[in-house]
Amino acid sequence: MNDLSVPLNLPRTDASSDRTLHELQALLDNAGAGIVFIRAREVVRCNARFAQLFGYGDAADLIGQRSESFSLGRAAYRDLGRAAFPVIAAGRPYVTEREMRRRDGRPFWARLTGSLINPRFPDEGAVWVIDDLEAQKAAEKRLDAALWEKQTLFDHAMVGIVYLVDRRMTRCNSFFERMLGYEPGELANVSSRTWYSTDAEWHDIALRSGPVLMRGESFSGELALYRKDGSRLDCDVRSRALDPSAPTNGSLWIAMDVTERKRAQSELERLVDERTRQLRDTVATLHLEMEERRVDRDRIHWLAHYDPLTGLPNRTLLAERSREAIAAAQQDGSPLAVVFLDLDHFKHVNDSLGHRVGDALLVAISERLRDVVREKDTVCRLGGDEFILLLPGATAHGAERVACKLLDASRQPYQIDRHELTMAPSMGIAVFPQDGQDFDTLTQSADVAMYRAKQGGRNTYRFFTPEMQAQSARALLLENALRRALERDQFSLHYQPQVCIATGQLHGVEALLRWQHPELGAISPSEFIPLAEDSGQILTIGDWVLRTALAQVRAWQDAGHVVPSVAVNLSAVQFRRPGMPERIAELLAQCGLSADVLELELTEGVALDDPQLAGSTMAQLHALGVRIAIDDFGTGYSSLSVLKRFPISKLKIDQSFVRDLGDDPSDRALISAIVRMAQALGIATTAEGVETQQQLDYLREQGCTQAQGYHCGYPMPAEAFVAWLVARAQAPALPPH
Repeated sequence: MNDLSVPLNLPRTDASSDRTLHELQALLDNAGAGIVFIRAREVVRCNARFAQLFGYGDAADLIGQRSESFSLGRAAYRDLGRAAFPVIAAGRPYVTEREMRRRDGRPFWARLTGSLINPRFPDEGAVWVIDDLEAQKAAEKRLDAALWEKQTLFDHAMVGIVYLVDRRMTRCNSFFERMLGYEPGELANVSSRTWYSTDAEWHDIALRSGPVLMRGESFSGELALYRKDGSRLDCDVRSRALDPSAPTNGSLWIAMDVTERKRAQSELERLVDERTRQLRDTVATLHLEMEERRVDRDRIHWLAHYDPLTGLPNRTLLAERSREAIAAAQQDGSPLAVVFLDLDHFKHVNDSLGHRVGDALLVAISERLRDVVREKDTVCRLGGDEFILLLPGATAHGAERVACKLLDASRQPYQIDRHELTMAPSMGIAVFPQDGQDFDTLTQSADVAMYRAKQGGRNTYRFFTPEMQAQSARALLLENALRRALERDQFSLHYQPQVCIATGQLHGVEALLRWQHPELGAISPSEFIPLAEDSGQILTIGDWVLRTALAQVRAWQDAGHVVPSVAVNLSAVQFRRPGMPERIAELLAQCGLSADVLELELTEGVALDDPQLAGSTMAQLHALGVRIAIDDFGTGYSSLSVLKRFPISKLKIDQSFVRDLGDDPSDRALISAIVRMAQALGIATTAEGVETQQQLDYLREQGCTQAQGYHCGYPMPAEAFVAWLVARAQAPALPPH
């Protein structure tokens, strides 16, 4: 591509358009700053000033140059990328000062300003503007030299004086060193964290002072600093930016030891308290009964309207405020938003650390929620780890801004006792009036959106949409229908053949669950199985599948049909159910079948979620003689520990790898690797989704054991499968190898 010194290859419409393009080109070429367009980490075009800054004679020499070559090494380049990408991906410009590298290797200071061409499509590239700061840095060094000449004055001051840049000390006077008990020079270039007791205190002062200094204002306050020996020092501090117009250049801090003054003040307050306590006791006696009654009334009112643990408004107070907010919104047409917030995996805290730590964490989270919202907003704890935020006057954009602030706040860890905990929220947002005319409807809509946020990966937010409502309504409809599906005989099993690739003989069948609803029609297992697992109905349904599949194999054997085995998918809920191996032994005994007839298909995640339980359960099944297969191998954890630690007899290669065997060399390589690994471990392999002879031939060449798919046979009801068996006996579907 051309650089900025060459006109863009645009269609010429008229003389005016050409003149505009030339004027724009001249403006870029004569800009005082370097300008470069980066795409895929390479220079697409740049202006002459950019080439000059980095020591190149012509901008055209830089086309195709890797952007990493302008940084001081790979580590600096990666550090810049990690810092810049979250900012520019959010649609904001990223500004920083960094040392860059000229063509001859010499470093120089520059200010970088970058932004994406189109935040919605980051692959379109970014534009960076580079300003040379060498002259500015030289001036700063001269200023530093002048300041150091005044060090004698600082050293004789009766207060501590400290200069900080990026929260790291660049210099201080000797009084500050003596005040904290350090030797001369011992504090040089150390982090200001050194004189704080905890990280929390260190971060707290940054949060309090940072915004003030960034505004160019002075900060003052009382801080607890700590000497080298760990003893506490109470100080009055004053701070200001060295250059109010450029706060990042550093700040000046002056600290005065007020420890003795505070101690004297405390003693005086103690004496005053002691003298006045008698008077208070006398007055308190006179008003005790009246006060107790008032306190009781206030306490009853408080308990009725606030959450006892966090002190946040409860459902009752939220209902009152929501009615007022909706009435106001209806009257003056002002906006209103509701945010439903649920903490991700909060149960893990209670289960692993106990409810005391969990309660303390909820209190800390509640305080942080209150800090994010406005005075007129309401933060309510519904119970457990669920919260609702009522935001009067907030548009959809305003609610989104609050949600982003909550996500940012959640990234800061909570210090609960000795535990440092991080807790992320999932949030749903509903807006009045389009998402609900009353508060109950708004809350329900926000709740639906929150669950969509959890399905989308958690630690995020989603706006409510009518499509969500429709999906939730269908999910509710299916869940209710699912409860009666068994008793109404709506379930059936289809059986898909599994064929030995080497001999072409039937190796077994997989039992596949089907649901035919009289009004809703055929419902996909991918839709109703998750509902069955969430509602707990999978236990009853799964037991029916096992019982029906084994009974069918018994019936086939009694009729003289040879069906060596049946494979049944076992959900994680079923697998973890106490007594599951005993139940399978009972079903096998009822049907009079040997255990080697049954093959249970599990996903990798089932084994890895609780390895100890998985190992014990698999060992019991293996002892019975039941075979265990890992389904959809390669699409989940793909952990070799599953194959090494557990008694696995088969790997089922997912059909996504088989589908593109003819076109995708990566899939061929993966299948070859899986088969070789399984052969080395003595484990059989079944390829799913085999639909062509070409796929089958490749699988045979690689040594895959079995095949399953439309090329071998479709999923069929039991009666159709018998007809397939009879036809196959007359003409084998697969030629032997």
